[in-house]
Amino acid sequence: MKVIFLKDVKGKGKKGDVKNVSDGYARNYLLKNNLAQEATPGNLKALEAKKKKNEQLEQEEKEEAMNLKDTLADLTVELKAKSGDSGRLFGSITSKQIADALEKQHGYKIDKRKMELDQPIRALGYTTVPVKLHPEVSGSVKVHVTEQK
Repeated sequence: MKVIFLKDVKGKGKKGDVKNVSDGYARNYLLKNNLAQEATPGNLKALEAKKKKNEQLEQEEKEEAMNLKDTLADLTVELKAKSGDSGRLFGSITSKQIADALEKQHGYKIDKRKMELDQPIRALGYTTVPVKLHPEVSGSVKVHVTEQK
């Protein structure tokens, strides 16, 4: 019997796969536990439509990320911190602080985990912080740390 997997089944198939399995296995386990559905022409057509819609959504997400990348490249996030004589900060600026400041100052909400800041910023001045917006799109945002008086 041909079935369309609705969920991943270890050793048999992944979600969205169309496979041939034995009739008993399909009827008694896969269909009963809603792990698969019978591969009728209508169900196959629905599966194709769902795949096309997912591809279209992914493409739109990627385009959105590209637009955001261009917008972020022009922005500068201003942060103030206390520092010593040599320009070193007392403490550091973390990705969470940058994300919060970006949302407050410019209205763009970006998760702090998407900011690829290897080390927290510990000095005054400009720093470019890489941001992962999409699995295929990376951008950057400028952070300007000034002395707090």
